[in-house]
Amino acid sequence: MVKIMRDIMAGRSRIIVKTKKLRGKSIVRGGPGTATRTLGLIGGILSYAIDLGIIEHNPAHGIKKPKYKVRERRLTEAEYGILGNMLRDAQAQEKFCPTTDIIRQIALTGCRRGEIINLKWSDVDLDGSCLRLSESKEGRSIRPIGLPVVEFLETQRNTATGSYVFPGYGDDTAFGGFPNHWNALFSGSPLEGVTAHVLRHSFASIGNDLGFTEITIAALLGHAKGSITSRYIHVLDATLVTAADMIAGYVSALLNGTNFQRGSFALDRTARKSAMSEFIAERAAGS
Repeated sequence: MVKIMRDIMAGRSRIIVKTKKLRGKSIVRGGPGTATRTLGLIGGILSYAIDLGIIEHNPAHGIKKPKYKVRERRLTEAEYGILGNMLRDAQAQEKFCPTTDIIRQIALTGCRRGEIINLKWSDVDLDGSCLRLSESKEGRSIRPIGLPVVEFLETQRNTATGSYVFPGYGDDTAFGGFPNHWNALFSGSPLEGVTAHVLRHSFASIGNDLGFTEITIAALLGHAKGSITSRYIHVLDATLVTAADMIAGYVSALLNGTNFQRGSFALDRTARKSAMSEFIAERAAGS
């Protein structure tokens, strides 16, 4: 087991595997993180084998797992402004238009890169303000989306011709040039090293800054501990839609160059009173 772990850490398990998607490939690089996850998976399998009486002891027990750098990078508000400028400059070049739109939607939704690239119109529920993903890391998943995303998708739908929100150049395929375009945009830029996962983590961090709970943020991201998976849910909790609106709106404003004076809004009494007064006034006017 120790030798397996060391080989994975050293990258000896690296391989490139062609997937079923057009020009698709899976790149396995190895490293400390992969070694830790692999050892955990093997240990779980061997523990199950013990329960079945196949083996008597688990050789993975007691092996010290390697520490590896946790991906906790997030964009600052200034970096969001830089990203917005980069996307606007790139949009002037026609070849980058699909990629710039994809990047912006990742930033506004907190979705994984593949979930946005492979998004189909059949997964989009504009009336419900959500994406009803038939496939994700957690399986079937419902993701609330904010108004900026809804309005973007409404515009896109008016000119849509195929199954995919971001179509490729083949016969009804998803856009396939994202990795190369990402590298071209970010290499040598002030944001070199930023990944799509950083945008996802930054979305969650903004949600925390705005005072939303961990379970609410988990639901927006589709994490297993807070994900909404039932196909029978037709109307989302208003709290989730409001959270999606606020986070997407905040991120959109940052991308457009807005400078906010405060970085945290949790339990701010003035803001709470203002929101409560507005809510009561609207209900009274409608009664």
